[in-house]
Amino acid sequence: MILLPVDPLRPDPEALRRAAEVLRGGGLVAFPTETVYGLGAHALDPAAVERIYTAKGRPSYNPLIVHVADAGAARALASAWPDEAERLAGAFWPGPLTLVLPKHDSIPLSVTAGLPSVALRVPAHPVAHALLALAGIPVAAPSANRSTGVSPTTARHVARSLGERVDVIVDGGPCPVGIESTVLSLAGPVPTLLRPGTISVDDLRPVIGDVALPSSATEETAARPSPGMLDRHYAPRATVRILPHAERTRTLADAAQRVNEGMRVGALLLEDAGDRRIAPVVRMPDDPAAYAARLYAALHELDDAGCDVILIDPPPDAPAWAGVRDRLRRAATA
Repeated sequence: MILLPVDPLRPDPEALRRAAEVLRGGGLVAFPTETVYGLGAHALDPAAVERIYTAKGRPSYNPLIVHVADAGAARALASAWPDEAERLAGAFWPGPLTLVLPKHDSIPLSVTAGLPSVALRVPAHPVAHALLALAGIPVAAPSANRSTGVSPTTARHVARSLGERVDVIVDGGPCPVGIESTVLSLAGPVPTLLRPGTISVDDLRPVIGDVALPSSATEETAARPSPGMLDRHYAPRATVRILPHAERTRTLADAAQRVNEGMRVGALLLEDAGDRRIAPVVRMPDDPAAYAARLYAALHELDDAGCDVILIDPPPDAPAWAGVRDRLRRAATA
C-alpha cells in the first residue's frame, strides 16, 4: 500500500498522476471527497469493480456511486438525462448530491447491483476533482472502509480499515462535509429521495418541485436502488443507543451503573451527561453541518477508546438534520 500525501486545496498533479495510473490499470485508490474517503476503481472495468466488493466485504446487492469530473461526463453515462437532472447539476454540482438515472450500456451491471439505473456524482473536493481529471475515466467509489462500518473521514481511518487491500491512499486531510452525499433518484416518474445528506429536501424542492420518499419495505438480499440503504450501516464496533427524550436522565443513570459493573460507556451528547462515570464524552455541535462534519471522526474516537456502548442524544427532527438522523438510526440498528 502506497500513501500519497497531497495539499487538500492545491493538490500537486505530479503526486496524483501515480494514483491516476493505478486507477486506469485496474487498481484500487482511496481518495478524499468532500463527504468521506472513497475506495475508487475504474467503473467500466468489471474486474476492477469486483476488487471493490472483495476489499470491502460488500454485498453484491449494494450498488456503487460513479464519480466523474463534470456534468458532461455524467450525461455520457446515462441513457436519459431529464430536465430535472440538468437543473440539479447546475444547482449542486460539483457537490454532495448523487443522481440516480437510467444507465448507459457501458456501465457494468456489477456497478449497479444488476439494476438498469446508475448513481452519478461530481465531487467538489479539489483532490477528487484533480484525480478524476487526470485519470480521465469514471471512477466507482463507495466509502473506503469495510462494509457496514463507520465511514472514513481521514486517511488514517482508511488505512486502519482496509490496510493492504488498497493499492494507494491519497491523503488529502479530513473530509469537510463528513457524511455521505444526498442521493436522489430520477429513474422513475417522480424524483425520489433515496438517502438524505447535507443537501436537504428543502434545498431540492425549490429547484425541481416535490420530492417523494422511498418505501422502506425491501427484502434483505434485494438490490438496493442506492448505496446507504442497508438497515445496519455506518456502525462502530460498540453498541449504539439513541437516548430517548423522555427518559434521558434515567437512561444515563442506568448507563453509569453499568460502568460500575465494568462496562465502558461513552457518549456523543448535545447536552451535559451529568455523570462523570460516562466517559469519554464528545460534546457535539448544535449546527447540523458542523455535527455531520464531526460525526464519523467522533465515532472512530470512541471505538478507539474501547467503548462497549455509545449513547447518543437524538438530533432535532428537522429537514436539515435528516442526513445525521439517518446515519445514527442505521448505526444503532442491531
